[in-house]
Amino acid sequence: MSNHSIKSILDESKFNRFHLVLLLWCLLFVSFEGYDLVVYGSVVPFLTKEWNLSPIEAGVIGSYGLFGMMFGSIILSLLADRFGRKSIIIVSVAFFSIFTTISGFATGPQLFSWCRFLAGVGFGGTLPTVISLLTEYIPKSSKNKSITIALCGNQVGGILAPLVGVIVFASLGWRPVLWFSAIPLFLIPIIIKYLPESPQFLIRKGKLDILRTTLTKIDPNYHDRLIAEQTKLPEPPGERTPIIGLFKNKMGLSTVLFCIVYFMGLLMIYGLNTWLPKLMQSAGYPLISSLGFAIFLNGGALIGTIIIGVIADRKGSKKLITCLYVLGAVCLALLGIKSNIFLLYLLIAIAGVCTMGNQSLLNAFVSQYYPNNVRSTGVGLANGVGRLGGMLGPTLGGVLLSMNVPIGLCFLVFALPGVFAAFTLFLVRKTVNKQDPISTLNTKLEIN
Repeated sequence: MSNHSIKSILDESKFNRFHLVLLLWCLLFVSFEGYDLVVYGSVVPFLTKEWNLSPIEAGVIGSYGLFGMMFGSIILSLLADRFGRKSIIIVSVAFFSIFTTISGFATGPQLFSWCRFLAGVGFGGTLPTVISLLTEYIPKSSKNKSITIALCGNQVGGILAPLVGVIVFASLGWRPVLWFSAIPLFLIPIIIKYLPESPQFLIRKGKLDILRTTLTKIDPNYHDRLIAEQTKLPEPPGERTPIIGLFKNKMGLSTVLFCIVYFMGLLMIYGLNTWLPKLMQSAGYPLISSLGFAIFLNGGALIGTIIIGVIADRKGSKKLITCLYVLGAVCLALLGIKSNIFLLYLLIAIAGVCTMGNQSLLNAFVSQYYPNNVRSTGVGLANGVGRLGGMLGPTLGGVLLSMNVPIGLCFLVFALPGVFAAFTLFLVRKTVNKQDPISTLNTKLEIN
């Protein structure tokens, strides 16, 4: 005799074709999100020339996408906990695809700016919802690895955007690079048919046949009494506003701390991505080498993210994330010291792992910290507040350079948020909320 629940079936299952297909779908969503987010940097030289934009005007237009992400992270992730992950993923993908494509037809900065803002709403809604869906379905032994692989789509999209630009700029101009974003729209009918919905949502809506079909794909030997008994038990009381649930059951302090960690982490990421080539050029390195440093920063993140995801599944996440923030701060501080080129490339690659890669692992950790009924909201709120740090990072770098602050001190300023993030994460207490609708309703169900 043993206690079982639908959550235990999902957590204890073996990674199979169902999980692989789900992971590839999520990787695709995040890759196109990453493409649409980064593509502005590829076309901005053409926009400034065609529309006579000043650098400040071009920077403001770029910030519209980040503002949209902040709203999308909070609002759409909140809706995902109430109306299901699948529908919000579809809405988010449609948002960023439609409005990025429309921006390719813009004849002036006003329409283009609005398109960037609305596309940003889709950017912000995609990430928390994808993470939450993976957290529910992927086996416990592979959660961190799978989530970090899916989030590598940010780097995939970031690499794809300039590559598409290189191919089409010379012959077709800048607009087709934005039209490329329409591709996910043609996939929406397939997404509607094949992307699985949250099991919690399926139970709440009484769509038990769909849940049975999904569980059969995961474990053909699952016991159907689980679903039968699940529907007989009373549904736990839910929050009319899921964001309130983040501050109940002793989770309020952790929620605030997570927001601080995200703020510091995204400040480092956006600050470095924006100013690393310029900082290295100011330090005396040629422009080509400085661009190479940026490639190593993203390349290190792409490779390292998968590695730390595997380690986290075996050893745990919190201590690893904390140590990586400290290591990243040390590497950034050392970048301000002139040294041989091999050591610099190594430091930058490690910094990429400890900033962008670590951010992916942090998303995986936070998504598993919260219960199902507020999971998307928790990840979305932290990401939304973190976008404020993402907006501060490029501004802070610009201020430091305009004041002619020594390069070594500039890198030290970007290193300090890593120390703050590590200390803040250290204060997060262990998960205390066990009120998960999928796991707790069946804790007394015994089956042979």
